[in-house]
Amino acid sequence: MRLVAPNGEQIGIKPLPEALTMARELDLDLVEVADKANPPVCRIMDYGKFKYEAAQRAKESRRNSTNVVVKEMKYRPKIGSGDFDTKTRKVEHFLEEGHKVKVTIMFRGREMQHPELGKRILDNVAEAVRHAGRVEVVPKVDGRNMTMVLVPDRKAQQAHAAADGDGDGPPADPTPSPAPADTSGPAQAPATDS
Repeated sequence: MRLVAPNGEQIGIKPLPEALTMARELDLDLVEVADKANPPVCRIMDYGKFKYEAAQRAKESRRNSTNVVVKEMKYRPKIGSGDFDTKTRKVEHFLEEGHKVKVTIMFRGREMQHPELGKRILDNVAEAVRHAGRVEVVPKVDGRNMTMVLVPDRKAQQAHAAADGDGDGPPADPTPSPAPADTSGPAQAPATDS
């Protein structure tokens, strides 16, 4: 078998008993890393440490992967402006958190005769959250519903944050602070005519 040292250096072709003896002398394990090769390749290594580091790499890659969740917000064609604003703020919040949002207009009865009302609401939602997301799936009718999918738009979010200032703290107070009082001399009472 072809033998590889712990530091990655090629040792050469050695018989199995000799390779095992070399591994035991270093207090390490002999691990077969390429069984299909001719001759097979074995490496002298600390197998417990190798498994631990592989598990840590896998854990780190899972932590770095993004888990995309699709949230859904339902509207009605005859929605009031207050409800529209509340639901749209929630859609914006979902987009800023990095979630996809499926926006659904639910039609009942004769409302199906006026799909332009649902399309107008979906267009208004897309316009209201354009600084946080963009339309991925254009509005389409699906049975008694009309749906649209929005996805986060990082470039638009960064541009919006830059337009609002540095984006780190609260916006600056536009009202000027009062001038400090003059305390350099003694206080004098106003003169009065009597």
